[in-house]
Amino acid sequence: MTDHLPTYDELPRRAGLPSAWDVWGEVGGEPDVLGCLNLVTAEHAVRAARLVERGTTFPLNWSMGLPDPPLFGREPFAHRVVGRPSGTSQDDVLDNWNTQSSSQWDGFRHIRHPAAADREPGTGHFGGVDDIDHGIDHWARRGIVTRGVLADVGRWREAESRPLRYDAPDPVTGDELLACLDAQGTEVRPGDVLLVRFGWISWYLGQDEAMRRRLADPATFASAGFHPGEDTPRTLWNLHVAAVACDNPGVEIWPRGSHLDDDTVAEIRDDPHRIHEVFAHAILLPMLGMPLGEMFFLDDLAADCAADGRYEFMFTSAPIQLPAGVASPPNALAIK
Repeated sequence: MTDHLPTYDELPRRAGLPSAWDVWGEVGGEPDVLGCLNLVTAEHAVRAARLVERGTTFPLNWSMGLPDPPLFGREPFAHRVVGRPSGTSQDDVLDNWNTQSSSQWDGFRHIRHPAAADREPGTGHFGGVDDIDHGIDHWARRGIVTRGVLADVGRWREAESRPLRYDAPDPVTGDELLACLDAQGTEVRPGDVLLVRFGWISWYLGQDEAMRRRLADPATFASAGFHPGEDTPRTLWNLHVAAVACDNPGVEIWPRGSHLDDDTVAEIRDDPHRIHEVFAHAILLPMLGMPLGEMFFLDDLAADCAADGRYEFMFTSAPIQLPAGVASPPNALAIK
């Protein structure tokens, strides 16, 4: 599967954008719906199982009730326990639950690129709000079991005496990611799931109510993360990972365009076809078919990796099988 994979700069262009729509080919005459998850094979699961030495398990889902208040203008859900007082059973009911309110996989329906919206039939475009053929249920029916690797960027930046500023758009470049992996002695292999700890959740848990409310306001929210320029998707694609998941709210920095001058940002806002210049999601999801995880709880895993110097593990994830779903909690585990 990986022998023929092009580099980022070798990918064909559609609407001027690098496109992996045709990399995997059609399956049963239908456009591909798995994207980079095609790299995860049965052999990857077998090899991942051999990494388990101690049987120590690290759940990677954060509390469903955090962040509180929710970010990006999302509304909180209500949890009701229902059942008759005289009955023997009770049920949970979640009202107004947003699958992206806490730990999540961004599915291919989450983000589309306007330049690629009017695609040719049969190209296998990964994503689009109206594209029900690329729902999260395809991932759920497949499941994700493979080798996972952790890049503890937050700890590495601290060791470099350049700690991340979590309440500011402090960007981490592709070169910094590679330098962190090198410092750890961590090799990334095709088909791996790459987990990136910035340290955002640790920082968030130490904030008071006033700061949490400031973060929940879209007008004042700011966050460290990957640099949104094309270098980020280039680096991640060239690693040939099956997916990348981070512990911050948006994988990349926020607000969008904070790395550019005001005039350039204004030009991009007037031209939605240039969204990828301020938002790497618009390349990674719809053009490359690379699943993105956000707000994965990585602190306990990172502490263990730092203690034993071993940054590889068996990784499993079982997204919910929501027909035509946009996103899902990861239901993810790391096992060492």
